[in-house]
Amino acid sequence: MNDPISDMLARIRNASRALLPSVELPHSKMKESIAGILKREGYIADFSVEGKLPRTIKMKLKYQGKKNVIEGLRRISTPGLRRYVGSTHIPRVRGGLGVAVVSTSEGVMTGVQARKKNIGGELLCYVW
Repeated sequence: MNDPISDMLARIRNASRALLPSVELPHSKMKESIAGILKREGYIADFSVEGKLPRTIKMKLKYQGKKNVIEGLRRISTPGLRRYVGSTHIPRVRGGLGVAVVSTSEGVMTGVQARKKNIGGELLCYVW
């Protein structure tokens, strides 16, 4: 697997379109912090890290009736083309209705948090 974050986003997208209650994916610290952001922003119901080595992340997806809470996921920075942004150039997703996930020197955070702390970093993905 060349791009584990892209794989994570694809699994979430496919599970939500199939209206599955949860999705499992291989564990990494980066994926765990992205899942924490998704939970904090209200895009997923809950997540947990399960098992001993190899560990997995189990995410419970969130729906409003038969409609997905996550309308879209888009990977921005890829292993072949990294995208870095300064604190003043962090984009707003869907006019502020979505979330930009940024990997900074202080950890993975949303674009709004990075703008407030005045730090830039690698623009990982958009969620709306």
